[in-house]
Amino acid sequence: MALSCGIVGLPNVGKSTIFNALTRSAQALAANYPFATIEPNIGEVPVPDERLDVLAELEHSRRIVPATVRFVDIAGLVRGASSGQGLGNAFLSHIRETDAIAMVVRCFRDENVVHVEGAADPARDIEIVGIELALADLATLQKRVDKLAREARTNPKVRHKAAAAENLIVALEAGRPARSFPAGSAEAEVAAESFLLTARPLLYVANVDEEQLVQPGPLVEAVEAIAKAEGSRVVALCGKVEAELAGLTAAEAQEFRGELGIKRSGLDRLAASAYDALGLMTFLTAGEMESRAWTIHRGTKAPQAAGKIHSDIERGFIRAEIVDYADYVRYKTMDAMRAAGKVRSEGKDYVMQEGDVVDFRFNV
Repeated sequence: MALSCGIVGLPNVGKSTIFNALTRSAQALAANYPFATIEPNIGEVPVPDERLDVLAELEHSRRIVPATVRFVDIAGLVRGASSGQGLGNAFLSHIRETDAIAMVVRCFRDENVVHVEGAADPARDIEIVGIELALADLATLQKRVDKLAREARTNPKVRHKAAAAENLIVALEAGRPARSFPAGSAEAEVAAESFLLTARPLLYVANVDEEQLVQPGPLVEAVEAIAKAEGSRVVALCGKVEAELAGLTAAEAQEFRGELGIKRSGLDRLAASAYDALGLMTFLTAGEMESRAWTIHRGTKAPQAAGKIHSDIERGFIRAEIVDYADYVRYKTMDAMRAAGKVRSEGKDYVMQEGDVVDFRFNV
């Protein structure tokens, strides 16, 4: 999948440290000064899925292939970015090329780590980024409104778009992002056509210190309150600790997490949350060769899902034989599943569900 999640935020909040931990690399320069990242860094990150391990054991699969999500580490943003301050123009152009936003917010205080605004204040930092994205969108829409108004004079079919663009401007000026309009609305359509930055799904990444690993403090609570009001997600993690964990073996990392009181990697939660924010889901296939998670958009029908494996399967689609994951684990063999009536035969109109274990039947 080409869909990507941009890692954004003010300079020096831990974006590159988190990106390097996600990708298990030193690809992005992580330094204690603003604008350490100039050109965006891109990495494919596996989405953790324990179901694959179980299926692989049942089928004696030779390999496991998880779904992946693409992360893009983007240069930090400062006040005035929408008018070209700092690396604003580069920041905005790079984020425009992504499909969702993971906003890293610094939720710890450390005098040894520079903060461009003087001190950590999540609400202020979120507001700065939000304002700059909104200002950039307003500039885009002002041009679009003028064009649509001219077209509407001779083409009544575009008048609803002109009105929608005006509604978007009113919303942005009132502090409401473009993503606040429902999917399928004229406003959402115009926002997508205009590549508005505030139309992208958003999740917050609260970067904490080690003392907040088990019990996040008031700075994280401030982020959670903002996210709840917006209907957004929050993932709290310690970039420094995650970077250390990324350099260990699986066994060592598990032991270290146990010592810290962490049940699940923050990076695993981030990858899964980004995947969900992008509107993606997985179906599963299992066999001796491999157990694999295939990435599709929510709402995808069976033939199009089959096409993710091979275009010939989509063209020759006959039916999809589907087993719920829980039944697959319970009955263990296809013969037992069939005997129990747990194998469903679905046709071309079937909408795929998260975690379907599928065997596609098709004509060559």
